[in-house]
Amino acid sequence: MTANRSLGLLQVVAIGIGGMVGGGIFAVLGLAADLGKGGTPVAFLLAGIVALVTSYSYARLSVAFPSAGGTTRFLDEAFGGGLLSGGLNVLLWESYIVMIALYAYAFGSYGASYLPAGWSAVGKHALIIAVILLFTGINALGANIVGEAEEWIVAFKLAILALFVLAGLTAIDPSRLAPSTWASPLGLVAGGMIIFVAYEGFELIANTAKDTRDPERTLPRAYGISVVLVMVLYIAVSAVAVGTLSSSEIAAAQDYALAAAARPVLGAVGFLLITVAALLSTASAINATLYGTARVSYTLAKDGELPEDLERRVWDRPVEGLFITSALALLAASFLDLSSISVAGSAGFLFIFLAVNVACYRLSDRARSSRGIALLGCVLCAAALGILLVEIGLSSPGRLVVPALLLVAAFGIEGAYRGVRERRRTERRA
Repeated sequence: MTANRSLGLLQVVAIGIGGMVGGGIFAVLGLAADLGKGGTPVAFLLAGIVALVTSYSYARLSVAFPSAGGTTRFLDEAFGGGLLSGGLNVLLWESYIVMIALYAYAFGSYGASYLPAGWSAVGKHALIIAVILLFTGINALGANIVGEAEEWIVAFKLAILALFVLAGLTAIDPSRLAPSTWASPLGLVAGGMIIFVAYEGFELIANTAKDTRDPERTLPRAYGISVVLVMVLYIAVSAVAVGTLSSSEIAAAQDYALAAAARPVLGAVGFLLITVAALLSTASAINATLYGTARVSYTLAKDGELPEDLERRVWDRPVEGLFITSALALLAASFLDLSSISVAGSAGFLFIFLAVNVACYRLSDRARSSRGIALLGCVLCAAALGILLVEIGLSSPGRLVVPALLLVAAFGIEGAYRGVRERRRTERRA
């Protein structure tokens, strides 16, 4: 059957931008500013360069191996169906769980910013629990409430961010962006990589490959255009935020820094607009990521990389993976702070993107890709991951516990399950 190739360049670019500006910038801007100081725009630029080079590998692999599975398909093609690809795919699932936790944490933080000081902590956790449970229920019932309004939500938040930038350019204090205010070079790189989660959404373009018109031409352009446009947006937004708020103001409002930065630029109305945009954006991102992640777990179970129970159908839908995903995200968002969640998410995706660049290098003949660019992607991802882990290890070693546990769990679960499955096969043959 011929694929229904209904998506053109603009639609695919919109998917990439929507995936990146999903909720990450609202969640991590304060953290980035706290780490990068006046050099925060440079930190976003550095993270964007890593994303841009990696998007080349995604583009070539998407054209060569079009599949709704995206990253999981690329890893299986490059590394076979063994422990390595299985562990990497489980790590991808875990990283998406961390992203849901990040979005839920941001939703709770922005929502609680309007509560009285004495109720903000309790209110934030209540909102975190409520938003995850709400969209778990919506996905379990097969509803698509937010999905139908996704294009309007993306347009609204981009319009608000553009208004914020245009109004804020006149309010910037250049002295707050001077090189003398920047963090150290290693600090800038680490600051850029800890908020790398704000860029990871470009990989959603891979899932559109079968539905894209003229994919050989459209997909590479869509990857490049979407990443570059988001880089420009993030650099401008961060420049306005750091240029209008002092370090103490950023620290005081770290979890909802973008709304706080809008107050001196657009007044109370600006604070409200950014808060509404953040709530809509993070809510839609939770919904979309829950939908996709539950199906990733289902696909991995079908491929034999996770237990078969995750493909068991409840209410005629494969929702067991959804419930497990939601429960783990709820635990992460409730018991981890923003920095720990961001470190875990960024480290997980940098590791996955390193593997995708390696895959592009190994599959260069079939993907018709440049080994040099794929190798550059490998070097950049490996260096970024190494600097992030070293810098965090020196400053806050406790924050490395979660990414370490995710990595050990991914390969431990995969290895243990493969061992159990092999024993069952042996017993059946006996």
